[in-house]
Amino acid sequence: MSNSRVEVPAGRVAGQAGAGCQARAGGVQCRVPSQPDPEPPCEPEDERGDDPLRDDPAVADYLAYLRDERQVSPHTLRNYRLALARFRSHVGGCDWRECAEEQCRLWLFEMMKAGLARSTIRLRFAGLRGFYRFHRRRRGWQVDPSAGVGLPKSGRALPLVLTPEQVDLLLNAPLLRPLTRQAPAWMPLRDHAILELFYSTGLRLSELVSLDVSSVDASSETLRVTGKGAKQRLCPVGAPAMAAVQKYRHAAGVHSGPLFISKRRTRITRRAVAQLLDRYLEGSGLPVNLTPHKLRHSFATHLLDAGADLRAVQELLGHSSLSTTQIYTHVSMERVRQAYDAAHPRA
Repeated sequence: MSNSRVEVPAGRVAGQAGAGCQARAGGVQCRVPSQPDPEPPCEPEDERGDDPLRDDPAVADYLAYLRDERQVSPHTLRNYRLALARFRSHVGGCDWRECAEEQCRLWLFEMMKAGLARSTIRLRFAGLRGFYRFHRRRRGWQVDPSAGVGLPKSGRALPLVLTPEQVDLLLNAPLLRPLTRQAPAWMPLRDHAILELFYSTGLRLSELVSLDVSSVDASSETLRVTGKGAKQRLCPVGAPAMAAVQKYRHAAGVHSGPLFISKRRTRITRRAVAQLLDRYLEGSGLPVNLTPHKLRHSFATHLLDAGADLRAVQELLGHSSLSTTQIYTHVSMERVRQAYDAAHPRA
């Protein structure tokens, strides 16, 4: 099993030829070493018109701390606010310092009874526990009803990963699809550049849409990316992705400001990118539940398949913890195991 070989497309994933890899025509061939043993879910919007947190200074204080001192992403800020709103509705609007542990246990029971994912439950309690921890440390509160509540263990569902052949099919889809009458002539080139950049760099969706022209250094083939917590990192970009970006910029006349623009020439939105991916999945034969974040999964797994160092992949993904990156070793080794089982006569 230690001599299993895998092939990944040459040049598409930046820096893919890690330790133990040799570049060859048509691909990068590597010996895959044995390895030792993802984005929080997005909370759905609350459809109710009432806001249980309106004019709540304790919540406003906590959210300001998260935004200004912790510099959490808008996504995390929104999720934590929704968690606090749901708990406040559950307890009937009682004073935060009068809430009891039993109320937290009942809230947990209701969420489990409703069939919510364990990751969603843990996310909501993370927001609640952070709220009470903040007020205990900063405001001298003496209570934290959430501290003693045991939560279900988080599941480790393996991410969906495309094969290199499926990646090629998806990345070329914008150039093969007929142009609609309303779309600018440069739009397929933009979409192609977006998909190439996703796969070449493993960016988060929020990171990609926030890129500016000044973020791109074509001479060194790198991107300066601002990730979670306003942390910046440099990401190498593969030659095909950089060429696609430059071709799009030339066709669209994008010389400054946002890198990826809409047909109205404003910064493209997260929703628009998700919609364009859905559009190219139609009739492609690829998994219909594919999301931009799953291209990030494919990026990480293909790097590990090709023998890249786990720490290097952590840096490329912008993970603060190595344990977050380690789930991809499970995916990579599972793929090697499947190849071994299919090919070895005594597997």
